[in-house]
Amino acid sequence: MARFDTTHWSVVLRSRGEQAEARVALESLCRTYRPPVLAYIRARGHASDVAEDLAQGFFTRFIERAVHAQADPARGRFRSFLLTALKHFLDDESDRQRALKRGGAVRHAALDDLDTGDPLGDTQQPTTPEQVFERSWAQAVLHAAIRRLRAETAAAGKEDLFDAVSEFLIERPSEDDYARLAETLQMKRGTLAVAVHRLRARLQACVREELAETTNDLISLDHEIDHVHKTLPGLLPSE
Repeated sequence: MARFDTTHWSVVLRSRGEQAEARVALESLCRTYRPPVLAYIRARGHASDVAEDLAQGFFTRFIERAVHAQADPARGRFRSFLLTALKHFLDDESDRQRALKRGGAVRHAALDDLDTGDPLGDTQQPTTPEQVFERSWAQAVLHAAIRRLRAETAAAGKEDLFDAVSEFLIERPSEDDYARLAETLQMKRGTLAVAVHRLRARLQACVREELAETTNDLISLDHEIDHVHKTLPGLLPSE
């Protein structure tokens, strides 16, 4: 369990208060997982500008009031705690708006008109706010893992290669794709295939590393990995 001692969520849970290390870790988690929070708020029927304000208000309260001090370490997952805290926040805001004026000052948008910001192009869209949150969460994990991998390749002086093959990191390239790209990069087809295989394998590891930052034990980590794979079937790299 020692390897979980320095992950973001483990630091937050261990500190349970206002320590600087815990605040930095919590702020990092909140930056990474702001998209699913915003997506959930919009899926609850709030217009874009109102959703932005609510998301900002939620994270301000979440960090400033040390909401994480209420988290149960035994449950071990930042994702679940974040969604529960968000639901409580929105319920409180609805009560406050109703107290100010019947119907509140919040503008609503039709659920069918929502843009959930799905950059992966999957046609199987979520239908409930919770499903919107879970899908956006999984996408945020994947995007964070891709950013991590790109930084690694840039540090190794292979940023150009990463940019050239990035479209193949999620979906396995075809033989024609390999041939076309090998010619463009002036590489042997076999050499390129090995490079793509290694990057795809490393991306899987980066996904695991990103999820480890949101858990505090191996059981929770395995649960989160399985959850992300089920939420984005066929879109995570595999070999």
